[in-house]
Amino acid sequence: MIAVLGIVIVLLLLCILWQYQKLQNHSRQLRYIDEKLNNIIAQGSHERLLLFSSSPELQMLLTDLNRLLDVNHRGSVERVKLEKAMRNMLANISHDLKTPLTVVLGYIETILHDESMPGEERDRILQTIHQKAKEVITLMNTFFDLAKLESGDKEIPLSRVELGEVCRRNILTFYDILSAKGSEVQIDIPDEALFIMGNEEALDRILSNLLSNGIAYGDAGGILGLSLYSDEDKVYIEVWDRGKGITAANQDKVFERLYTLEDSRNHVYQGSGLGLTITKRLTEQMNGTIKLVSQPNVRTVFTVSFRRLKF
Repeated sequence: MIAVLGIVIVLLLLCILWQYQKLQNHSRQLRYIDEKLNNIIAQGSHERLLLFSSSPELQMLLTDLNRLLDVNHRGSVERVKLEKAMRNMLANISHDLKTPLTVVLGYIETILHDESMPGEERDRILQTIHQKAKEVITLMNTFFDLAKLESGDKEIPLSRVELGEVCRRNILTFYDILSAKGSEVQIDIPDEALFIMGNEEALDRILSNLLSNGIAYGDAGGILGLSLYSDEDKVYIEVWDRGKGITAANQDKVFERLYTLEDSRNHVYQGSGLGLTITKRLTEQMNGTIKLVSQPNVRTVFTVSFRRLKF
């Protein structure tokens, strides 16, 4: 009996020792996790917690912590990108506002210091000041519109819209400008009525932005095209030209805030860099998509697509 009791006591002691060693091992593993996690957070590194453990609970904890680190890393990368975009945006806003305001101030100083200026010259300068002031207001309104779109404050009510009429109306708006430039206009709009759930004001702005962009950057190609077509499920609007186009390296950037090609910053190509960003946001708010395919000096196409409404 005593021998059996002794064996039981030894077994209990061994069990207690095994449990103690297991707890000690868990404690070491938890200390490692704590120290490693603090180092990763302090250094902002992309390391992950690697630890071999027979404990299913600890394995689950490591998996969840590594997922959390992945989320934190992606957030950090997005934050860096956002900060860079904000710096670029502020620099571009400053440039775009400073240019017309500098002209305005220069002309005002000219008027103030030249009392003998002829009336016709004074009127011409005042007209220029008025035009530049309107440019500043337009630019500020554009910034404000984009801010409202991206914050979700701008609601776009949707209703049944016939795209053929919208396309005809918008291309006619630019027809005189294109004719004056000697550019060919190619229009392909079917007689069949094509309907979507959209907003006419937003569609007018989308087409106006795309056509203006085609005139500004595709002028050298001598032609601007507008096509409307459909398949069983969708309706497509294409605005295309044969101008200098957009290189492959820049095609993914054209819809970014305040992105403009280098030559859009000179006096020939005026632009805030927000037109295509607003176009994309408006398209998405009407549950549509927009894409760009460009082969410089051959064909540059912006394609907007929406779900087709059946009768």
